[in-house]
Amino acid sequence: MHERNSNSPSGAVGYSNTTATLALAKASFRSIMRSPSAVVFTLAFPLIFILVFGFLGGGGTRIDVGVTPGADLNNPVMGMLEKTGMIRLVKDKSKAEFDKLLEKGNVDAMIDVHRKVNSAAYSVNVVYTSASRDKGGILKSVLNNVLYDKTLKPTVAEIKESTITGREYKTIDFILPGQLGFSLLSTGVFGTAFVFLSLRQTLVIKRFFATPVKRSSIVIGEGIARIGFALIGALFIILIGHFFFGFTLVHGALTVVNMLILATLGVIVFMGFGFIISGIAKNESMVPPISNIITLPQFLLSGTFFSIEAFPSWLQPISRALPLTYLNDAMRKVAFEGLGLWDVKFQIMILLLWGIGIYAVAVKVFKWE
Repeated sequence: MHERNSNSPSGAVGYSNTTATLALAKASFRSIMRSPSAVVFTLAFPLIFILVFGFLGGGGTRIDVGVTPGADLNNPVMGMLEKTGMIRLVKDKSKAEFDKLLEKGNVDAMIDVHRKVNSAAYSVNVVYTSASRDKGGILKSVLNNVLYDKTLKPTVAEIKESTITGREYKTIDFILPGQLGFSLLSTGVFGTAFVFLSLRQTLVIKRFFATPVKRSSIVIGEGIARIGFALIGALFIILIGHFFFGFTLVHGALTVVNMLILATLGVIVFMGFGFIISGIAKNESMVPPISNIITLPQFLLSGTFFSIEAFPSWLQPISRALPLTYLNDAMRKVAFEGLGLWDVKFQIMILLLWGIGIYAVAVKVFKWE
C-alpha cells in the first residue's frame, strides 16, 4: 500500500489539473457576470445599435445597377441614368457574377442596352431581383422618367423587364454581424486586459503559485470563462435579431452553430490583444487608452456600420488588414449567403495568422508578477 504524504501539497491525493481549471473557469465566469462593464460592452451596446438600426429599417437612396457585358455604354439612356445621382452603374462584372449578385441582393438590377437592328431606337432590357423590391420600384420610375424625358425622342428606346427571385437583404443582415464582432472584440480585449492586470497587482497570481495549480490552468480557466460569456452574448444577440428583426439565418440552427464557432475563434484571437495590454500596462488607468488604440480603428474601419467599399480607396487597404474585417465578413457570408465554414476558409486563415502573430507577441510581453 502507498501512503500519502500529508505535508506535501504536490502529493495531495485527488488533485486534478482539469478540475482546477474548471473551478477557475467557474469562478471567473461568476466574476464576469457580476461586472457591469462586461455586460454593457458585450450585450448593451451592441443591442442598442441593433435596436436602432432594426427599427429604422435602413436602406439608402443609391441604386446599384449592373451593366451587362457588351452593352452600349455611349447611348443617351445610360447617360441620363448616371445623371440622376441615385443610380450607380456597375460595369466590371461578368453576367454570371451579376446573376449571383442579383440573387443575393448585392446589386438591385441588371441592365442591357443595345441598338435595335435597322432602327435608331435602343432596346433596354432590365432584370430586377425580388431581393430588392423597393429599389426595383424606384428604378422603374427613374427609367420611365428617362425614356419619356422631353430631351429624348419618343422612339429612342423600348424597355423589356423581368424579375428573378432573390433573398431580401435587410439592414439588420449587415448591422448584426458587425455588432456581434464589436461585442467579441470588446470582450476579448478589455475583459482580458483588466482581469490579468488586476490579478497581478493584487498578488492573486502569486498566491496561485503557492498551490499545485499550473500557470496554464489559470490562462485556460480564464479563457473558458471569457469564451463562454461571449458565446452566451452572441447567441442572445443572434436570437434577438432573428426573431424581432428578421435577421437572416439561411440554414437555421446550423447557421447559428457556424456563427458561434466563428465567434469562438474571434474571441480567442482578440483575447491575445488583452494579454499584450495587461503585460505592457503599468496600472489600470493605462488599460482603456491602450485598448482603444486597438479597438476603435477596428470598430470604425472593419465594416461594422458601413461596407468598406464606401470608404475612400486609400483607406480600404487599411480596413482589409484588420482582423475584425475578416470576422465580420465571414459572419455575413455564413448568415446571409448560407456558406459553410470551409467556404470562408480564407477569412478563417487570416484570423488564424493574426492569432499566431498576436500570441507570439503576448508570450514576450506578458508578465506573471
